[in-house]
Amino acid sequence: MSTAAPPFDDSRRLTGPNLYFAGTGAVLETGIGAPVADALLEAWTRRIARARDALGWPDGPVLVRPHATGASLAFTAPADVLYAATEVNEWAWLDTLAEAGIDTGEAALQPGHAPVGDEDAALRLLRAVAAAEHLPRLASLREAAALHALPLLLDDERLSLGMGTGSRTWDNHALPAPDEVPWQALHAIPVALVTGSNGKTTSVRLLAAIAMAHGWHTANSCTDGLYLDARLIEDGDYSGPGGARALLRHPGAEAAILETARGGLLRRGLGVERADVALVTNVSPDHFGEYGIHDLDGLAQVKLTVARAIAADGTVVLNADNARLRAHAGTVAAQLAWFSGDDDHPLLRQARADGRGSCGVRDGHLLLFDGTRSHDLGAIADMPLTLGGLATHNVQNCAGAALAASRLGIAPDTIAGVLARFGSAHGDNPGRLQRWVLGDGVQAYVDYAHNPDGLQHLLELVRRAHGGPGRLHLLLGQAGNRSDEAIAELAATAAAFAPDRVVLKDMEGYQRGRASGAVAGVLRAALLRSGVPAEAIVECLDETAAARLILADARPGDSLVLPVHGTGSRARVVMLLDRLQRLGWAPGEPLLPEDAPA
Repeated sequence: MSTAAPPFDDSRRLTGPNLYFAGTGAVLETGIGAPVADALLEAWTRRIARARDALGWPDGPVLVRPHATGASLAFTAPADVLYAATEVNEWAWLDTLAEAGIDTGEAALQPGHAPVGDEDAALRLLRAVAAAEHLPRLASLREAAALHALPLLLDDERLSLGMGTGSRTWDNHALPAPDEVPWQALHAIPVALVTGSNGKTTSVRLLAAIAMAHGWHTANSCTDGLYLDARLIEDGDYSGPGGARALLRHPGAEAAILETARGGLLRRGLGVERADVALVTNVSPDHFGEYGIHDLDGLAQVKLTVARAIAADGTVVLNADNARLRAHAGTVAAQLAWFSGDDDHPLLRQARADGRGSCGVRDGHLLLFDGTRSHDLGAIADMPLTLGGLATHNVQNCAGAALAASRLGIAPDTIAGVLARFGSAHGDNPGRLQRWVLGDGVQAYVDYAHNPDGLQHLLELVRRAHGGPGRLHLLLGQAGNRSDEAIAELAATAAAFAPDRVVLKDMEGYQRGRASGAVAGVLRAALLRSGVPAEAIVECLDETAAARLILADARPGDSLVLPVHGTGSRARVVMLLDRLQRLGWAPGEPLLPEDAPA
């Protein structure tokens, strides 16, 4: 028997709490189609048990997660032998397939990998691999850290104890003995995790601003970079565990707000084992088909991975208006607090009755319940982030961040003060719902809007804010790692708002294996199928040039919707819009050249 597909895919280390279990380990995705026979899964499980025994690894969860294209095979392993754990996983699966007569391909013949068909030889090699990777002092340091109630962070190169201003870091090849550690100088800091399909970065920035107003030197990570007190430390997408660990080791950090994206959760797990608060903004369709996640229920389970790190006295903050979060909330062991666009939502009423936190809208005001009493945080329409209350998704982001801040122990007056000002300056939340009012009634919006749900929220807001006779211009692109079906869904969402002009672009830095223009081709075909006239569709793959093209074509009263994703492109577009607004530019006038002095 043979198969044309590879026998496994995405074999990876899990360096922190993850979808499958609360510890470290390894996982791979089977590559022989679905369903995977029970006999194969049982044989793989037996081999994992024998390998653990041979390597002297402790018992722990061994998990099979069936899904639409196969199964995820995961097991726990010590944190300092995770490369060896991936080798164990691959050998166990390949040896299982070989025994069943299934072609394992060239992967089984690569030198340096455990051979199939000879278990004794395979285990000898795996013992050598694990011994080379093992950190002899890790176990005693972990035990001592637990006795001192201190977090331990480990990656490929370094180990740290404590966090932020109370942390110390060592290279893995030079770890101290427990009695060489300055334990009295170490401590933890307040930590909040933020995840969700949309609104993560806005919520992180808002929560970080509240923490800074509270008086903490606050570090935050997001898709734009690493920050301390709103100052950029390093740019790039740091929404995974690597960014989290880097911030938690920063000697100036007194609190940390960590964006926690789906990709990092599935590839490596969380970057921390303990946090005080986790905020889940929402769950909506996105990224289906990767790592065995094919539906909203699976995606909700991924997002709720953050709950595995919440301390016994911590809180998971959830969106009561999201059906999938409501459905899966029962799986969360930690205390729950709920937020909603309606303070009278049954889950918020129940939370108040139970003495738990809630935050919702009543009579146009945002009300926070801190577990004891209610606090009026101000009128929604007066909060700049909501654009006068029109941005309903940002109303929810305000509610979620306010509730998370309250669970960190920040006073309601401090929270209200930040809500009253955050978003009034473009620098508060760059690239997320920034609006410029230009000459002759032209309004331009820059936003991240990277999936159908996010784009729909944005276009609904623009429709409410600008219901006059002007035209709607839209800049449209998508990341290359989305399926053609997902890209087409984004185009269908755009087409439902009948844009007068759509300019197709590449997403700078997000082509992810597709040739330049390939995504634009998929978008064009889907737009045409959805009824957008061919003459309304233009291709300009460079993001900055595409935004300039839309501005050059603007007429009085038009709305210009500019989802710009590349950091460099966004900076150039924002600079241009700032200058046009400052100079009183009106449609039809020439644009400033890109190299014009500021």
